[in-house]
Amino acid sequence: MALKSSVFKADIQIADLDRHFYENFSLTLARHPSETDERMMVRLMAFILHAQEGLSFGKGLSTEDEPDLWLKNMVDEIELWIEVGQPDEKRLRKAAGRSRRVCVYCYGNNEVDNWWHNHQRKLKQMDKLSIYRIPAEPCQALTEFVQRTMHLQCTIQDDEIMLTDGQQTVQFRVEVLKAD
Repeated sequence: MALKSSVFKADIQIADLDRHFYENFSLTLARHPSETDERMMVRLMAFILHAQEGLSFGKGLSTEDEPDLWLKNMVDEIELWIEVGQPDEKRLRKAAGRSRRVCVYCYGNNEVDNWWHNHQRKLKQMDKLSIYRIPAEPCQALTEFVQRTMHLQCTIQDDEIMLTDGQQTVQFRVEVLKAD
């Protein structure tokens, strides 16, 4: 019998001063049995960093033809395709062919360094692709927020991200490995 996804709720207040975007979201995140808390929180951070009407989570790790998050326009064209982790080049080429813009959010230390070292030459040649890294220490600290129901506030100013639940706070910057 297949294991079922765990469901998490997140109420998030976003104040993105860099984009002049201020909004509250009530999200439901399904965490696949093979997904870690760290990866789930990176997906949530990717949502926060690109938050806008219509941005939604894909069906998850078990669905190969969907991203972790995406934004579609009114005629069902993919405006934004967001991947989390270290996807292979073939997947990113396919994503770039299907969407107007592709973003990757990497996390971890050695895994990202090795992935980037092995793929950067080809990835740097790809149009429409941006790659970001969430540093290991704050990424691990994000897992401290994980609860079945989360109430979070995020402020973004001058590319500095501050996430809090009212009791603990994590501050960090996302490193740009490749800009579109």
